[in-house]
Amino acid sequence: MRTRKQQSRPGFRKWLVSGSVFALCLTAWSGSAWAYRPFDGTDAAVAAPGELEIELQPAGRLRERGTTSLVAPATVINYGLSEGWEAVLEGQGQTPLSPSGPTSLTSAGAFLKHVLQPGSLQDKAGPSIATEFGVLLPDSTGNSGVGASLAGIVSQRWDWGTIHLNAETALTRDHHADVFVGGIIEGPSKWTVRPVAEFFYEKDFGQFETISALVGLIWRVRDNLSFDVGVRHALTNGHPLNELRAGLTFGFPLRMFGEHSQPPR
Repeated sequence: MRTRKQQSRPGFRKWLVSGSVFALCLTAWSGSAWAYRPFDGTDAAVAAPGELEIELQPAGRLRERGTTSLVAPATVINYGLSEGWEAVLEGQGQTPLSPSGPTSLTSAGAFLKHVLQPGSLQDKAGPSIATEFGVLLPDSTGNSGVGASLAGIVSQRWDWGTIHLNAETALTRDHHADVFVGGIIEGPSKWTVRPVAEFFYEKDFGQFETISALVGLIWRVRDNLSFDVGVRHALTNGHPLNELRAGLTFGFPLRMFGEHSQPPR
């Protein structure tokens, strides 16, 4: 589950543009990157040891209950710690546009992800099974606190496509119990442009209940660069929510920066 506010500064937009250009430049060094944007759920795979993988949304649009917000940037950083283990850091900037308001950092968290059983995502037979657990960090404004989450993920790839199933339980930043169950469906992994969809149900006990559907496309430009776009419609306590997401995923080996001082393998 990827749960979803600081005074806005002119430098924020300059930083956003500069950061996006920097991210695109990094793709010249990138290794393989399987995009798991634009979803709320995830897959049962981790980055290779020593690999850094970045999922970046330079800008997105969120409309809920008559309020429009700019979600920019939204970032997930994955780092391969060792075989089958990955560290995950994430967060997003959110700026109310109509009515206007200050920019805040939301949805921040730090997690560990571990592949319990290698499978089709690791080029082996059968389903891939993984777990992800960690802390939910407070928003930069408001009175939210620290939460925690634990998730199980099952993925299976066939010639015709891939399915990822997610189930998660959490103690939210406001210290409520929360459950999330969802599924992702992708077209054939060999296609350059593959259609994708995601459906999920989330209940924050005593707060809200959400049913969500997303449809989109992932365009694999090359093994080291993928772009994505998705349109999401949801009902939260019966109120409609509409969101447009667009971004990219890339990765590169951190060891490359010290490879001249390392003995050859």
